Amino acid sequence: MSQADKILEMALEIGFDLAGLAPFRAPREAEHYRSWIAQDRHASMGWMKTNLAVIDDPKLFVPKGRTLLMVGLSHARPPLELPGGGRVARYAAGRDYHNWIDKRLKRLARQMVAAGLIDGARSAVDAVPLMERSHAQEAGLGFASKAANLLHPRLGPWYFLGELVLDIELDPTPADLPTGSCGTCTACLDACPTGALVAPGELDAGRCLSWATIEQRGSVPHDLRAKLGDWVFGCDICSEVCPWGEGVPSQEERFPVHPEISAGSLVDWLALDPDPEAFKQKFQGTAIRRAGREGLSANAALVLGNRPSESGRIALQSALETDPSPKVRESAAWGLLHGHGQDKGVRDQVAGALQQEQDPDARAALRTSLELED
Repeated sequence: MSQADKILEMALEIGFDLAGLAPFRAPREAEHYRSWIAQDRHASMGWMKTNLAVIDDPKLFVPKGRTLLMVGLSHARPPLELPGGGRVARYAAGRDYHNWIDKRLKRLARQMVAAGLIDGARSAVDAVPLMERSHAQEAGLGFASKAANLLHPRLGPWYFLGELVLDIELDPTPADLPTGSCGTCTACLDACPTGALVAPGELDAGRCLSWATIEQRGSVPHDLRAKLGDWVFGCDICSEVCPWGEGVPSQEERFPVHPEISAGSLVDWLALDPDPEAFKQKFQGTAIRRAGREGLSANAALVLGNRPSESGRIALQSALETDPSPKVRESAAWGLLHGHGQDKGVRDQVAGALQQEQDPDARAALRTSLELED
């Protein structure tokens, strides 16, 4: 067995579903990435532009790197809905994948060093200046889809990526594996509620519901709020309609649903303790923490407006009057107007809140909501 084959075998034995090797060099999609950035398709995620030089030359990230060991891990599960309604992206329902993958990558690196296969390695998961999808495709872990993600014939779109930067030169995985393509299918482009997929393989992040509910730190743009539907954190629509994603075995045992997600509700999440430390503790070990308390509560307010209920109305009115976050207050106002605007006294309550609001951004958002939800 070759050195490369032994390393791939060890990666699978430690628990990863996919493994492949790629050269540690500029990704094949580097030029496309630069064009994407130049068109401002990265929305508010400024770090993507900041890291352009490292994308072009990964050795600025790990100078001793020679080969990338790319790994894939399935996170497939059935659709998840909060008690009483509201949806969370499937990947975020269980424990945070960063820790799961990184621990095993570091363990794998130690095993490879002990076996004399490498001298050292650097692990990375997601939040690093590498074009993971492009490198993973070169390593044979999938093919590029029209939804701007990777698809694998066995795992569909439901898998995470991680990598070890190795300090030795290894032959890359044959480029013809795995086979597959989107063919003439346009299901993801047709289903995207905001038109974020502006062309096959082209994502405008500023129109994406995952960006709107997770990454952006201001208020969700008004023209995206109704289109959130039930999505309070992330969005799986483009993956759920993908034919390659059908019938992938569930990995719920690997990533059990977090208690705060299985028992939480939109009303609960709107009324979360505003203390950041309390929020971190409540959602310890989940990707939900990425949104922050303010973001998650504001998202809950918007979704409550999209699916009106009596308990939701009461929670929205309370948040409008008492929440310490201007972002949450103005999101609650929109939820009230959108879901209960015809109810007696609702518009007057929001108009009164506008008069009392001191935050300039929240005041502007309140005015917009009153105008658009007339």
